[in-house]
Amino acid sequence: MPRFFCPAPLRTGDLLDLPAGAARHVQVLRLQPGDSITLFNHGPGWEGASPGGEFEARVTLMGRSQVQVEIGAHLHVEREAQRAVHLAVGMPANERMDWLVEKAAELGVTSIQPLMTERSVLRLAAERATKKVDHWQSVAISACEQCGGNRVPLIHGVKTLTQWLAGMKNPDPLAPTPLLLSLREGTQALRAMAPGSASVLFLSGPEGGLSSSEESAAMAAGFAPVTLGPRVLRSETAALTALALLV
Repeated sequence: MPRFFCPAPLRTGDLLDLPAGAARHVQVLRLQPGDSITLFNHGPGWEGASPGGEFEARVTLMGRSQVQVEIGAHLHVEREAQRAVHLAVGMPANERMDWLVEKAAELGVTSIQPLMTERSVLRLAAERATKKVDHWQSVAISACEQCGGNRVPLIHGVKTLTQWLAGMKNPDPLAPTPLLLSLREGTQALRAMAPGSASVLFLSGPEGGLSSSEESAAMAAGFAPVTLGPRVLRSETAALTALALLV
């Protein structure tokens, strides 16, 4: 059954005009009145109270731009990760960031912080950065619609690593465990540094990794260096490997 993210209140028995994005998707699929779909609303753009899970719904009206549905039964279904994992990544170039966002959403990431670092090839600012973040948020939504996730990860606005670390000088003791992917000698295995179910904030660099000074700055901000093993992975592969080990 097709699934759609719908940032709006969902209540059994209500008639609802789908938001523009979901409505377009329904029209592309050529659904007709009477067809069944699934809706969920946990994610960016909707902060209202919700019982979680997902809702059955039935298409009642197909207009030129309007799609109306009747909300059906609430289903207590959750397919989320065992713990919250937040990724902070030096943005890889070309379409690799799209791929990273898509796969991270499928794996159950809680949020993604795109970063510009000394070795970043991709440089974004102002309107271009906003458009990219909006695009990546759409990629995350589509991934959750496809994989069955009911909680869309938040894609934060682009920052430089320096800006981002500056906001972490007074960390909350209840904040996620901060870990840094590093090739330095003496680093410990990721799993050894993140036991149990505590939430994790994982920082990973772009192509070529973080510079020595950037790693030092991250460690000064409280990040513990970890390794994924002896192989050198591509930047997007490293971030996703860490996520897969943590969730």
